[in-house]
Amino acid sequence: MPDNEFGYSKWGRDWVRLAEPLRQTRPEPLLPRARSVARNYGVQATIDGRIVRANIHRGSEASVIHLEVAPLTRAAITAIGEIIPDTTVLTDDMHQAVTAAGLTIAPVLAGTDCSCKARTARCLHVLATFYDMAQRVDANPRLALEIQGFFQPVQDDSPTPAEEPRWVPINTFDPANYFGNLTPA
Repeated sequence: MPDNEFGYSKWGRDWVRLAEPLRQTRPEPLLPRARSVARNYGVQATIDGRIVRANIHRGSEASVIHLEVAPLTRAAITAIGEIIPDTTVLTDDMHQAVTAAGLTIAPVLAGTDCSCKARTARCLHVLATFYDMAQRVDANPRLALEIQGFFQPVQDDSPTPAEEPRWVPINTFDPANYFGNLTPA
């Protein structure tokens, strides 16, 4: 059994680094509770493409978490494919070879959202979801590439992925055109 229950593989450690960044200068008081929630299977997550949706029930409170992972660029997918031609079994040595080539395969979040009252991007529920994802990626390293769109067909050759806004400001709508003609015919 590994010494570290979260991120014992290099693939899973990338997800742990989202919760525990190396550049952090002060201790995060929520990390022990977040690890406890993930360790005790308190996170019920589903993965749909590049989106992780999770539910956490603690006591009388329930939170819904939404994580969106940014896709890999076409250039990164091509370079990783040349370094790792067979992705059926991914090892730590393969991860090291990709990072030695100057490529980053750590997940980059395009957006996070939680329904809790904390209203921060690093609430207990988001941190617990990071740890849960680290466990899942440790069990199946291929998931680290799947969630970044490695196995999905790329539509364009743009060097950076196009971002679609999740929300549209209400003041951008014209009520007359949005609701149409409301006069009875």
